[in-house]
Amino acid sequence: MEFRHLGSSGLVVSEISYGNWITHGSQVEEDAAVGCVRAALDEGITTFDTADVYAQGRAEEVLGRALKGERRDGLEIFSKVFWPMGPGRNDRGLSRKHIVRAAEDSLRRLGTDYLDLYQAHRFDYATPLEETLRAFDDLVRQGKVCYIGVSEWRAEEIERALKLADEMGLDRIVSNQPQYNMLWRVIEAEVVPACERGGVGQIVWSPIAQGLLTGKYRPGQAPPAGSRATDEKGGGADFMASRGLEDQELLGRIQSLRPLAEEAGLSLAQLAVAWVLQNPNVSSAIIGASRPQQVKENTSAAGVRLDADLMRRIDDILGDRIERDPSHTVSPPQRP
Repeated sequence: MEFRHLGSSGLVVSEISYGNWITHGSQVEEDAAVGCVRAALDEGITTFDTADVYAQGRAEEVLGRALKGERRDGLEIFSKVFWPMGPGRNDRGLSRKHIVRAAEDSLRRLGTDYLDLYQAHRFDYATPLEETLRAFDDLVRQGKVCYIGVSEWRAEEIERALKLADEMGLDRIVSNQPQYNMLWRVIEAEVVPACERGGVGQIVWSPIAQGLLTGKYRPGQAPPAGSRATDEKGGGADFMASRGLEDQELLGRIQSLRPLAEEAGLSLAQLAVAWVLQNPNVSSAIIGASRPQQVKENTSAAGVRLDADLMRRIDDILGDRIERDPSHTVSPPQRP
């Protein structure tokens, strides 16, 4: 495993981290989930990402049990806050009330007394940014959170948060967690430059496009049994349908990447993860898994360097199927 600093902070993270968005608490049974976490630890992963909303708290609970007994100072545990966690008007968003309660609940579910990184899961248009930043800063000063970050924020929102933190003397955000992969590059035009200027690193999710870039979904064939595209319980089937699973032309282009992966001595999934890590602003790429073998395969992308010609040929194959429009990074509208 290779390691990188999280943005310009002093925190060092594994360049491949393990996340449990869809799988833990919903798609796979707990024994399998624990097996994946153990495999991640065996492969040298020290960074684990989750969120309170994943399976409505169950994902945090499973991760906490899976990591029980590990040396806490040898791990980096991340979680997030924003999405609804109850029926009440204040059970969501980035108000001080919700952040404070959500942090306490996440710590309890994870079985830890502090989070290495606590992230605003989206931008909250209904709460003053000053209130949000002050609430996060208070958690840092109380020792419950070491660093703060955001997820899927636009460039101007990140820049505004950095400026306000400096003006108010508060802890600055050190990370952003966006979707990023060969097909989805909407952060490159605006978010990455803003983050490079502000010392903010990317912790990217979906480096293999929720499985599309593994090549297991082939044109004209039904999705493999047990794949995310067949997961009705955890919502994976709906998510995959929205990501172009039925786009035969796109699936064909992805298959055309296979010779490039073989040339580099990689599987398609390893190529996809390695591609993400070529971006110097990426601090870590989050992988998920339903089986330990998937963890072992994807972590083999750590430390891989792809040459410029290979990167260019990937672009040539995917062509106009690459999404680059920065307007696709957007938070939900104001809550009622």
